[in-house]
Amino acid sequence: MEFVANENKNVEIEVNNEVFLRHAIKTHYVQVNESYIDIVEKYVVPIYEKGDILSISEKIIALCQNRVIYKKDLKLSFWAKFLSKFVNQTPAGEAVGNPYKMQIAINICGLPKVLYAAICAGIGKIFKKKGIFYDIVGDEVSGLDGFCADAFDDYLEMGILIPKEPEKVCNEIYEKLGVSCMIVDANDLNVEVYAKSNDIKYDKETLCKIIKDNPAGQANQTTPMILIRKK
Repeated sequence: MEFVANENKNVEIEVNNEVFLRHAIKTHYVQVNESYIDIVEKYVVPIYEKGDILSISEKIIALCQNRVIYKKDLKLSFWAKFLSKFVNQTPAGEAVGNPYKMQIAINICGLPKVLYAAICAGIGKIFKKKGIFYDIVGDEVSGLDGFCADAFDDYLEMGILIPKEPEKVCNEIYEKLGVSCMIVDANDLNVEVYAKSNDIKYDKETLCKIIKDNPAGQANQTTPMILIRKK
């Protein structure tokens, strides 16, 4: 098969003296409550070879699990509106600079913890230390997506939480379909591997390097899965 990369991305990457090919898999627009097993079976199984690794965006797994919170169901508090004003926006997005995301952070962690994280982050800015807020509030908040229309209009109205039991999902896909896979949260600034199926020999650090340039893209490419093959 011919490996295809998204615009401004490369098919090949070298990691630890090994060369890997990355193929961006085009899918339909995945919506809430779809089956990730059916999606992988339809788009991946026909092109998958033993030894390949499938990288799956955490977003589509979360959508399949209905891990969404709708804007209409959120009531913005004073603190969500106030604290969000002090968050620096990055090229990857506004994060909790969006008041709806800040409100979810408050709902998940409680106001005292969010206030403490905000104070610590403010002190950290003085010493040019970044990421303190998210280190305190945890992955559930740092991985929160949605409430923006950069990719799809539907995402403007919903927040997307991180997947539930991602390691269990990866192993389920491997057991049912024979596809080695990992679930990742990737943007053009950072990559995090949430989980991988137990059969994958590479550690998470190496897997992050293989997709460090975010080959799935950051906009509306509808390529939420990347097939990785050692050259």
